Amino acid sequence: MAVAGCTKCIKYMLFFLNFIFWLAGGVILGVALWLRHDSQTSNLLILQFEGQQAPGTFYISVYILITVGAIMMLVGFLGCYGAIQESQCLLGTFFFFLVILFACEAAAAIWGFMNRDTISKELINFYDAAYIKALDVSGSPNKDAAVKVLDAFHTTLNCCGKGNDTALFTTLAKTLCPAKTLSPPNDQGCHKNLTELFSKKLHVIGLAALVVAVIMIFEMIFTMVLCCGIRNSPGVY
Repeated sequence: MAVAGCTKCIKYMLFFLNFIFWLAGGVILGVALWLRHDSQTSNLLILQFEGQQAPGTFYISVYILITVGAIMMLVGFLGCYGAIQESQCLLGTFFFFLVILFACEAAAAIWGFMNRDTISKELINFYDAAYIKALDVSGSPNKDAAVKVLDAFHTTLNCCGKGNDTALFTTLAKTLCPAKTLSPPNDQGCHKNLTELFSKKLHVIGLAALVVAVIMIFEMIFTMVLCCGIRNSPGVY
């Protein structure tokens, strides 16, 4: 027998929340794919220097986001169907996956908080390694490769140098930096631009995770209430 009264309202609220949850999963999946293929980050993270790939720690959080988005769409559909059918089995399965998803998101958030400065620092170190080689006056065989790496950073980030550059770099800046980065307001260092770039993108990831966490908490509460209402409805044994 169908639920009635307040429990019926909970049923439709849960369906609505699950629909929003399903849509949020699609949005998060889209944002994650955008972060993965964004030209600014991809142009930097595909670089190689002295046989080493540019640090890809940032992509770990993006791949987690892609996985979460896909699972959210699947779990959201399960929750919608379970709510409409008033199935305790489906709602119980939905609640189980919701708890697992919430735990994974919490773990990812803790990992992201602990590594929030690591991403930019790794790329700054990668840039500095190429910077040193590019200024090598002894004719290092890796100098041309280093200059190409610097050019990719300077062009992508619209910057020039580290920000506290040596006199030698200042002298060679016209050959190492695009012309548009040599005049104000673009005459700022790449260290600052790198930090700002990944800080903004991590804020996007953090905001998406926070919104999803709030939705999941409400869904878990409504799922428990609806399951109890179905169990206590007349004709349910």
